[in-house]
Amino acid sequence: QNKASLQVKGAMAGDGVARMLRIVIALTAAATLAGCSWAPIRDLRDSVSRSFHRNGESALASGIRKYDDGAYSEASKDLQTALKLGLWDSDRVRAHKYLAFIYCASGREDRCREEFRLALDIDPQMQLSPAEAGHPIWGPIFRSVKAGR
Repeated sequence: QNKASLQVKGAMAGDGVARMLRIVIALTAAATLAGCSWAPIRDLRDSVSRSFHRNGESALASGIRKYDDGAYSEASKDLQTALKLGLWDSDRVRAHKYLAFIYCASGREDRCREEFRLALDIDPQMQLSPAEAGHPIWGPIFRSVKAGR
């Protein structure tokens, strides 16, 4: 066999190893950058993260659905469960945001502020939608928490 043929066979035999190495490098990079809040790195980390499943996703979806239906107590339980089970950063931000809305609406301003702080700790660039930001209760509280960072 000639040298080129041996190199191709060697490369093909190492294909599984190379693929595993690429996965390990991607996971290492994602873990290393997990605390980075720079938007391009956060987006890269989240796209790598989406390759894997988190247990809290269904509880998060249920909590948001119950929030939309006005069942705030049940929504709060589901959102807390989702956080305990594990969520990706972008979903953790959403869970804390909805918990903040629930606490604000029920007159628990200290808890509302704390949930907004937790969300902003994960994503300092977090913004509310225009409709959310315009809400007369939690809009000003969110702006106050964000300005105090």
